Amino acid sequence: MRTTRTTPARPVLVAALALTTAGSLLFTAPATAGADDDPVTREGPALDRRAAKSPASTARQALTARVPDLSDRSTDDGHRGYPREQTLAPDPVNPADKSLKLGLTPYHAIAPRLNALQGLGDRVSVEVAGRSAGGHRLYLVTVTAPETVRQAREQSRLRELIEKAPAAAAADPAVEARYKTPVFFNNNIHGNEWEGTDASLELVERLATARDARTADLLAHSRLYFNITANPDGRIAGTRANAGGFDLNRDFVTASQPEARAMRRIMVDKQPAVMLDLHGYVNGTLIEPTTPPHGENYEYDLFLKNTYANALGMESAVNGLGYTPGKDGVAPAQIPFRDQEEGWDDWPPIFTPQYAAYHGAVAAHTVEIPLRVNNASYDTLPESELRRRSAINVDVAGAALEATLDFVRRRGTALVADQIEVFRRGAAGAAQVPVSAATVPGVPGIGPEDVYTTDFPRAYVIPADGQRSATAAARLVDHLLADDVRVTRATHPVRLDGRWYAEGSYVVDLRQPKRGLANALLSDGRDISDKVSVMYDISGWSLGRLWGATVRSVPGGSLPYAALRPVSAATPVGHVAPRGDLRLPLTDPAEVAALNSLLRQGVRVRQAADGSAIVPGSARRRAGAAARTYGVVFEAARTAGGTPLARVRVAAAVTPGELFALREMDFEVTPVSTAVLNAGFDWSAVDVLFVSAGLDHDALNAAARTALDAFLDGHGLVGRGAVGAALNADAGLLPVKAVQGNGDANGVVRVVNSGGRITGGAPGHGFVYAPVWFTDLGPGVRADQSYATGKPLVSGHWRPLPDGTGGPGAAAGRASVVSGRHAVLFGTEPLFRAHPKGEFPQIGRALFTMATM
Repeated sequence: MRTTRTTPARPVLVAALALTTAGSLLFTAPATAGADDDPVTREGPALDRRAAKSPASTARQALTARVPDLSDRSTDDGHRGYPREQTLAPDPVNPADKSLKLGLTPYHAIAPRLNALQGLGDRVSVEVAGRSAGGHRLYLVTVTAPETVRQAREQSRLRELIEKAPAAAAADPAVEARYKTPVFFNNNIHGNEWEGTDASLELVERLATARDARTADLLAHSRLYFNITANPDGRIAGTRANAGGFDLNRDFVTASQPEARAMRRIMVDKQPAVMLDLHGYVNGTLIEPTTPPHGENYEYDLFLKNTYANALGMESAVNGLGYTPGKDGVAPAQIPFRDQEEGWDDWPPIFTPQYAAYHGAVAAHTVEIPLRVNNASYDTLPESELRRRSAINVDVAGAALEATLDFVRRRGTALVADQIEVFRRGAAGAAQVPVSAATVPGVPGIGPEDVYTTDFPRAYVIPADGQRSATAAARLVDHLLADDVRVTRATHPVRLDGRWYAEGSYVVDLRQPKRGLANALLSDGRDISDKVSVMYDISGWSLGRLWGATVRSVPGGSLPYAALRPVSAATPVGHVAPRGDLRLPLTDPAEVAALNSLLRQGVRVRQAADGSAIVPGSARRRAGAAARTYGVVFEAARTAGGTPLARVRVAAAVTPGELFALREMDFEVTPVSTAVLNAGFDWSAVDVLFVSAGLDHDALNAAARTALDAFLDGHGLVGRGAVGAALNADAGLLPVKAVQGNGDANGVVRVVNSGGRITGGAPGHGFVYAPVWFTDLGPGVRADQSYATGKPLVSGHWRPLPDGTGGPGAAAGRASVVSGRHAVLFGTEPLFRAHPKGEFPQIGRALFTMATM
């Protein structure tokens, strides 16, 4: 579920919500690829035998593997018809699977059940969509009426026509007559919200065997795709997160995790018009659409019309089950758009339904089933009560699924027409249609608070000239392509809206079917602090500002299409200067990883005063290998001297996203916590301590506190946020005062860098989440970075606290990163959820600085 904050309610139609809870850019190393980015594939022995990767190897692979071209490659390629049956190899029986206690299907029972379902007839197909972070198979089940190869080929042709030539698709009678409406059901993305998986398995079984006319009609005119469990790691372990510690329902902008990349592939390849994401637990059942603010890049009029209509059907079906508060503890279903004022918004595209909307889903929902069975309830309630609740939850999830199928059966042609219109508006550069009672008839309560639109620029340019980082630029291009955003490259210098760009510059034309996604990813975003009092999750995420590449907006004018060539991958960038010592800038995480690889090989590297790494010319061969592997550029060094660097071993009490980012930069990391230190920790095995979460100096026992203090006497601390600042104060390291801002604040901020070893060459933007700043800097303390004066927030939500403190005005001009002999402290979040790639090197540089103090 989304753990929301308390918010006021709209005048409700049902009971108030109650929670139970340089020339050319070159590149070889994108951030989002890996072996798991293979297309959806048939099961086979190689997949069965493949071992799960370690987090470190997965992170390195993310930096070194080429993202495949997903924009033109589809799993529905027409080479096979339906059904596409196979025999899945069984998984070992796991008696510790947390599903068992609830009477639900354990992960090891899913493959045998899918084998049996395929044997029930000719409607069910099973494919393996990838692997989880923990190495478990992700199963994609397709249910549809049988198709010959010729029929499957026609479905592929029509699907591509809808996206790539929507105006032609709107006029093609074959689309209305023969195209099957694609529907996507996503289950169990939070591993300890189990029941969607079981409801979907039951539904697949019914559809496989039903002989009634309604089912035949449904399957003749639609394809139903079921991601049986999006998070098998969490399902088995009873955790919200996957084996990497990530909340997968926050990862769609970044796509750091293999499960998120698999879901992205499904949405790109299948192009669902409707999708459901089944969660728990909110009582009564919560069914989107959401409260304001609404994502400004959606074609929200089409989205709201269909999502609200389907929500009403699901509400009726759920309430029609007959469960009552008094008898069963089940409250009536709720629709946030209708029943709440704010606090459950669809602003960021980090959630599955919101991301799906950008791929053409004109009805997409999070559905929160009602009765809590996870967390403390799992551990304290009797097994009989847990099973009673789970059975009800499966019923409720099933009702939502069945109602959606009825909605699709009745309105499939209209849904596809609206999907075509989404893509047509994007391709034509048409204006958005603001929602109102006139433009979205049948949806009550629409007001000015629901109107969110944007002015799309004509294009974005990732320039070859004046580019901050060719490595970052190429990563960004490959990431956009993996998101099915169309990118072109200039074959010679081009003039766009009065400005010249060099040959090799990348151009993202905003007149494309998925312009909403392109703009959502690349734009600055908006400061919405004055729009609502509280947001559900992050409010800013700009890849254009946070991923380290120079990105420029082209407000208007025409594009010289004859000089723009579509690309399927960024051009490789790895390069080494031909003579002399070499300079590696350390302004990108791939450069930090390349440095760590050289240090691991024993190369004697020095760090210059500006923070860059100086590699001796004698190591040119090894530098060349690193350049090819990581896609980085070793320039000719123009400085001598510097501080010798060595391999850094990091003890880290950090968030999962930070741990992942550290390993992505190829640091040797040992996770620690209060409990680990209290149990006894060998400090001789590490060189520096990084703390942002999970370590409380006051909660350490005497021996652990003594050992930690002794380590910090001779080694350095990198601290982030309030927890890192608190440890600094408790250990008496840097004489500074840390001020914590509004804990609800988050977004993209303007910063001013002072240069030097930590922030030299850093971008002029950062990310904050519960921002911190530093005052009263004592002797020996340097402000390496400060929040910009005036209005530092670019996009997001950051208000002062009720007493007037804690706001962006109070932070303006204050230090956001400080350093001294014993510590570096960050008030920003440079590694947040492994997302702000351009900020990563600040932490890397800080670790090297503290390790060489």
